[in-house]
Amino acid sequence: MTFMAKPKITHPEMPRNVLGLTRRDYEGVNSTLCAGCGHDSITAAIVEACWMDAVRPQDVVKLSGIGCSSKTTAYFVSGGHGFNSVHGRMPSIATGASAANRNLTYIGVSGDGDTLSIGLGQFCHAIRRNLNMVYVIENNGVYGLTKGQFSASADIGSTAKKGEVNNQPPIDPVQLAITLGVSFVARSFSGDKAQLVPLLQAAMHHQGFSLIDVISPCVTFNDHEGSTRSYAYAREHYEEMVHTDFVPPAREIAVDYAPGETLAVSMHDGSRVLLRKVEAQYDATDRAVALQTIQQRLKHGEYLTGLLYIGSDQPELHALNGTPDRPLNQIPYASLNPGPQALAKTLATFR
Repeated sequence: MTFMAKPKITHPEMPRNVLGLTRRDYEGVNSTLCAGCGHDSITAAIVEACWMDAVRPQDVVKLSGIGCSSKTTAYFVSGGHGFNSVHGRMPSIATGASAANRNLTYIGVSGDGDTLSIGLGQFCHAIRRNLNMVYVIENNGVYGLTKGQFSASADIGSTAKKGEVNNQPPIDPVQLAITLGVSFVARSFSGDKAQLVPLLQAAMHHQGFSLIDVISPCVTFNDHEGSTRSYAYAREHYEEMVHTDFVPPAREIAVDYAPGETLAVSMHDGSRVLLRKVEAQYDATDRAVALQTIQQRLKHGEYLTGLLYIGSDQPELHALNGTPDRPLNQIPYASLNPGPQALAKTLATFR
């Protein structure tokens, strides 16, 4: 596949972040997805989040598997590092890269097929290891790249473009992640940039595995009446459980909220996610409440959006395994390879 680079023309008055970069500096090549695809809206949200957070492009690692969703890593942060893995194997590549260099920002983009079918096992173990990365699922309920078959996230009773009805129960990545002990989970809609951007910012600052499941309609195969992943259905059936805002720790912002209306959740690095409660009984720090509320809404065919659960008590992969602070390529060879005597001593302990 041939990608077409965007012309680098920047208006002199275009806003710049603290690094002196414009939004154009966080873009990639031109998209080859269908016009109107929700995935392109997610790409725009990632570009906005990286620009607002002033992430250095060379510090971004973009990873993906196979599918329409996995093409999108070519469309943002052209100055970052990229790796397009085989189908369902993106978490393994992300784990290895993170183990070698913990100082980079890892953004994995996957689809409901790439994650919940062939890649389900790897997805589960990335959560179990609490891998420090942002994991975005572009969830459209179909295999768009192979002409619209139902995916593992398709709802019971939803219909395909040609009229077939799905009778298989779906796998909900949000509920699955919560039961596996994920420390950050959110859901959003590709058409809600105002909600998605701060969620992405918060996920990039969170220390540990951050899952964002994004309902992203496929305009070619799954945007018709009878689909539960269409634009019309998503707009009518998604409910914002909490209003999410993100306050960067390096910028002083004055806020004025009435007492009792906002819950400030502190993360490891001192950044904060501000939650405005819609329902008094909902607590985004309570795993059981989050799971119960999600299940109740799904029974009515509704998708909860916003930050659904966040925890700060689980150590991420490096803390759990006691890995060195320095990237492996910066550690002297003598330390990485202490020689035959050290090897013989280590082998002797297994005899």
